[in-house]
Amino acid sequence: MTPLTRIGCGLAIGAGLLVAQVATVWTDQAPPVNVPGIDKPVIVVTNEITGTENWTSSNYYVLRGAVFVRDGATLNIQAGTRIIGEAGSVGTLIVLRGGRLNAIGTRTQPIVFTSDQPIGSRSRGDWGGLIINGRAPINVPGGEAAGEGDTGTYGGNQPDDNSGSLVYVRVEFSGVEFSPDNELNGIAFQAVGRGGRYDYLQAHGSRDDAIEFFGGTVDARHLVMSNAADDSLDWTFGWTGRVQFAAVTQRGDDADNGIEADNNEFGNNLLPRSNPQIYNLTMCGDSDRNEGGESVRAANLRRGTALTLRNFLITGFKTTGLQMETTNTDTTGQVANGTTQIGAGVIWGIPTPAHSSVTPYITSARFPDVRLNVDGGLSPDCFRHESPNFQPTSIATLAGGQLAPIVPPNDGFFEVTTYIGAVPPAPADDWTTGWTSYPQR
Repeated sequence: MTPLTRIGCGLAIGAGLLVAQVATVWTDQAPPVNVPGIDKPVIVVTNEITGTENWTSSNYYVLRGAVFVRDGATLNIQAGTRIIGEAGSVGTLIVLRGGRLNAIGTRTQPIVFTSDQPIGSRSRGDWGGLIINGRAPINVPGGEAAGEGDTGTYGGNQPDDNSGSLVYVRVEFSGVEFSPDNELNGIAFQAVGRGGRYDYLQAHGSRDDAIEFFGGTVDARHLVMSNAADDSLDWTFGWTGRVQFAAVTQRGDDADNGIEADNNEFGNNLLPRSNPQIYNLTMCGDSDRNEGGESVRAANLRRGTALTLRNFLITGFKTTGLQMETTNTDTTGQVANGTTQIGAGVIWGIPTPAHSSVTPYITSARFPDVRLNVDGGLSPDCFRHESPNFQPTSIATLAGGQLAPIVPPNDGFFEVTTYIGAVPPAPADDWTTGWTSYPQR
């Protein structure tokens, strides 16, 4: 860590009950500092990590400004560790190309990135977020791009690139907006390759998107995206990864699409084309207009993206379920040529379950095993903001008369399930419990 790290005034451990005024202390090599009223030593981290560092659960770590994990460096974070993003300096953790972040939590001891504000005063965008850059392919001309908010250069020609692993990690109250279309997300995967493991991740209360993929080949499983002020799941620039078991819940005070899907805004047919495979998805919008007028579309497919989406449950958005851009053929052409595959899904409780902007394109003739306006069997508790329940009732299983789930590719990544949606019906099998959290402030 950088010498002469300043531990400032008014540190608040936002995710616990620990709030204290911290005296100004200058330290050499940033050793842990014991602070009255705080139950663990506090380490303030600034600038960059250039070697191998190990953060442990015996300390709190405060991100002051942009903290970079440099090329060739590795940051290991122990299960149960809490990392606090400082609001005043827009604390942010950025893994540059060639760096690695290994944050391996457990179900009972997740790793938590959160706000420095006290409980009750936290809000979306309190701090920057978590950004990981890699050397996997993107479809930007030249093969490289600069991350929003000066978060590093990403892109390359290494689909198996390894930027580390995240397991049982929560990121809360992040996502600073510098200017329109120049924002930080909860978690941003920027040209990340498939060499690492990304499993059991929650992005909660982001001011921008919860999780966004900027190209790359990275795969992820067991994702929870909650209370984002923009899109819950977003991709662009040629992302070709795989996702299985993903749950979305939105709050209508400020939200956009459940999914916003692009190939490339500036060249709809640039290659590699965005074409992720997503199996076992549940998305619960917020149809309650008393909460606000947002959370309008479940999925907006546009700008030449392709997609495989199977075994899904979608409900509760205010206007539209699946929306496909048809002002040109760049997106619909992926349906016509068989690249885009949508099946074994139910869309209900939405005024227009499927829509395309010129002529009806998402129809039962094109997607015969997508049911529209048929109860998919989710509990109303899916809409509880503080404690959503994504488990379906028995009718969401094949035995209960629901659609048969489509068997995913036997490629070593996907699992075969007997249900559609993100979460199994049996309470004992609910993978979202024990490590997630949904605080509103």
